[in-house]
Amino acid sequence: MITSCTSTAGAEIPIRERKYPRRRLAQAPGGRVKLERTFDRIPNLAGPSQAPMCASSPTRTPETSPLNDTRFDRRLAVILDFATEVFAEKGYDGASMRDLSRLSGVSLAGLYYYFESKEKLLYLIQQHTFATIVERLRERLAASRDPETRIRIFIHNHVDYSIAKQKAMKVLSHEDDVLKNGYGVELAAIKREYYRICVGLVEELAKVKGLKSVGPKAGAAGGISTRTAVMGLFGMMNWLYTWYKPGVDPEANVLAREISDIFLQGIGRAPKTGRASRGEVEPKRPKQKTAARKVSAAKKRT
Repeated sequence: MITSCTSTAGAEIPIRERKYPRRRLAQAPGGRVKLERTFDRIPNLAGPSQAPMCASSPTRTPETSPLNDTRFDRRLAVILDFATEVFAEKGYDGASMRDLSRLSGVSLAGLYYYFESKEKLLYLIQQHTFATIVERLRERLAASRDPETRIRIFIHNHVDYSIAKQKAMKVLSHEDDVLKNGYGVELAAIKREYYRICVGLVEELAKVKGLKSVGPKAGAAGGISTRTAVMGLFGMMNWLYTWYKPGVDPEANVLAREISDIFLQGIGRAPKTGRASRGEVEPKRPKQKTAARKVSAAKKRT
């Protein structure tokens, strides 16, 4: 059987499907996963060079999948969750497809039918994570035009996902430079898009608030460069997985508000240009004697 989907160039890309005996990963009541034996039609996944844009994404998580997603999409998302857990625990180099097979209950043959390599599996995990964050962000940003509110939305969106998917964020951070080929190029493009969205939000805030000390080249004049502000914000958010503890630290909405306050109050009170803003010490000036001091000094001499 052959189906097709549309590429970015508008051409239809055929996808071959075969019946393959394997276990079915299905959602049981309560959100847990159960394994069932069944015969499924498993399509080959296209690589990044083909960039298929099908009606349903094969990398959408079960909890956010619309009802019209195929069973294949949902099972693939579940397998990606298992793979994320394996990579987070053992690292990319230390993990193996056998580890994933044991954890997920899917045979090695079944896994290799989904993914021709461990590298492809890592690509799908990272691509899914970035695409989900950006997709959710665009939807949430559409709800407001206020610059400060939009930055708070950006921060909340990132913090919310980071707390819900700590292992995925760990894989992103620890295995950031593993993918070097076409997979790496595609992921780098998504990262640049995400970075540019944040830069645009900060520059929009600076323009509306009249923050002349914040801008692309403001650092050279003693202010805060946009890049420094944005990278500093990512520094606060990206390492949540290393220290965040449920029950000890606040929930996502509270934590996002706290990080937003730190960031916005910081750049909102950017120092004026000058020596002090550059961390330099103002030179001490000699004290000027007043008329009264001059008279007092003259009396002492006499």
